Amino acid sequence: MVSKNHMPSSSLLLLVALLLSCSFMVGSAARLLEEYPSHPVVPELPKPELPPHPVVPEQPKPEEPPHPVVPELPKPELPHPAVPELPKPELPPHPVVPELPKHEEPPHPVVPELPHPAVPELPKHEVPPHPVVPELPKPELPHPAVPELPPHPVVPELPKHEEPPHPVVPELPKPELPHPVVPELPKPELPHPAVPELPKPELPEHELPPTKPESHYPEPEAAAKKP
Repeated sequence: MVSKNHMPSSSLLLLVALLLSCSFMVGSAARLLEEYPSHPVVPELPKPELPPHPVVPEQPKPEEPPHPVVPELPKPELPHPAVPELPKPELPPHPVVPELPKHEEPPHPVVPELPHPAVPELPKHEVPPHPVVPELPKPELPHPAVPELPPHPVVPELPKHEEPPHPVVPELPKPELPHPVVPELPKPELPHPAVPELPKPELPEHELPPTKPESHYPEPEAAAKKP
């Protein structure tokens, strides 16, 4: 409360100090204007009369002699030399490329399917039943006496401060920017290069891995992965 009352008094003191300084500056400026002497009156000087411009007589133009006539000289006729026609050289015909025979690939060998070995089932372990736990009797405990508390004191309600309304901010218009038009560029057409056909290489026959003999026992790697 003390700070709110102190603010108006300080603003009033500042306003009084500004008014006093302004009045002092206006009074000093008026005194300076009264003490400064007025500007002396300067008489207007008469304009001097200039003599008129002298008239320059026009001089006669000198007559130029006529241009001499140059006779046309006859053009000498030069004979054009005769150029003999050269015979066109005969090109040999294009050689015929014979077609190479296509190599037939051998058929893929048939791999026989190996029978899977039978895995014996392991016996299941029997789990013993859970033991029965007897129920224990619950002990009866006496309830402690709860003392009565004094009533709550009444708290007075404080007055609510009224807040000033929020200022209304006007909405500014959004500037509409034109979208730039992007011209479509023509797509260049590229010629497809001609790819010559290559002869097919001879493929070697597939070699089969050696087959393992049948066994009724499982392999050690498979037995280690199963548990």
